Amino acid sequence: MMVERSTRERRGWYMYDFAQSAFSTTVVTLFLGPYLTSLAKSAADAQGMIYPLGIKVNALSYWSYLISLSVILQVLFLPLIGAVADFGRRKKQALGATAYLGAAATIAMFELHGSEYLLGGALFLIANVTFGAGVVIYNSFLPEIAPIEDRDAVSSQGWATGYVGGGTLLALNLLLYLNAARLGLSDEMAVRISLASAGMWWAVFTIIPMMRLRNRGAALPLAPGESAVMAVLRLLKRTLGELRGFPQALTFMIAFLLYNDAIQTVVTLATQFGHDELKIPLSQLTLAILMVQFIAFFGALSFKWLAGKITAKRAVEFSLLIWTLVLVYIYLEVKTTLQFFVMAGVVAIILGGSQALSRSLFAQLIPKMKEAQYFSIYEVSDKGTSWMCPLFFGLALQFTRSYRLAILSLILFFALGLLVLRRVDVGRGERDVAEKA
Repeated sequence: MMVERSTRERRGWYMYDFAQSAFSTTVVTLFLGPYLTSLAKSAADAQGMIYPLGIKVNALSYWSYLISLSVILQVLFLPLIGAVADFGRRKKQALGATAYLGAAATIAMFELHGSEYLLGGALFLIANVTFGAGVVIYNSFLPEIAPIEDRDAVSSQGWATGYVGGGTLLALNLLLYLNAARLGLSDEMAVRISLASAGMWWAVFTIIPMMRLRNRGAALPLAPGESAVMAVLRLLKRTLGELRGFPQALTFMIAFLLYNDAIQTVVTLATQFGHDELKIPLSQLTLAILMVQFIAFFGALSFKWLAGKITAKRAVEFSLLIWTLVLVYIYLEVKTTLQFFVMAGVVAIILGGSQALSRSLFAQLIPKMKEAQYFSIYEVSDKGTSWMCPLFFGLALQFTRSYRLAILSLILFFALGLLVLRRVDVGRGERDVAEKA
């Protein structure tokens, strides 16, 4: 009975990635970047500049700056959300609340048209912050539903399931886009429907994890005269202080912040590069991203096998070397649609594995019953979020007007991330957790 319940809960947990990956693929990776850039261009002056809140910004850099701003907001809010989830021991309800707020903001993107780049930016900020909050809580279930020996496999299966979900909706949206004229739709309307469909997909399939996941533990007691808000802030302060007592977890988080920030930047800005620099039609870009989703499914599972052979940490280190070579290839060779597809195929193989194994590694280095708090810090640069590299990329693009130079500059983050990761002693980190349990 216990095994059946565990299997049922894991399958429910997998389905949240199936649900929310539609936002990551359809909205963040493919449609919203080029579409918001086109809205910004419509509002730009003769020099190609827009002025959101009175700030002079190149329309081409608007999307990368938005990504950075959304993660700055996550830095402020996600640790609080993680503390709230652990404080009340109502993680399932918190997961549902963040998912449905994000889904509603995504559905509202259907209303974007003309030069409404400011409204689009506001909706994206709401959706991406709540997306990140949901992933914080989702990740924090991993140590609860899988023992250490199963964690690499369960984490990889979750990522693989997410690729199927994101890829399935993307395939449907590709069919819609390719047949828009036959259906009497403009390209713009097809994009708006695709954006809204990601929110609907997110909302509908979140029902399954809401039915299968369960809360654990009891609420932490309030101090005499202490409000719930103050208790949450106290808990967050304590978590940040305790982090110094887990030096391997702290070192890993620094490494992850560096290299995964670069990974997310490549993923979120690749479509803009293909559309603006290589002039690849959106229909072919959609096909490339769709290809990535399904190759990445097998890539995530193959890295699970590789981790079993050489350890998860070494598998991640190997993936970072490949990421570095990918950036060099983009800078030197990617000038045609075929070369873009080759690059996308290589990215697909290493994408899921590098991130899934990073998540399971981190789960081994943090104390139990505080997972949401620690994963809220981890999520500052997890799935779909990054801030340093998009800002770096946006500034490089604004001042050099060269996508290739901007992309090449990201090698620094992969190199630094790899150097810091090599300093992580996973065995020592597991002993630290056991000693302080």
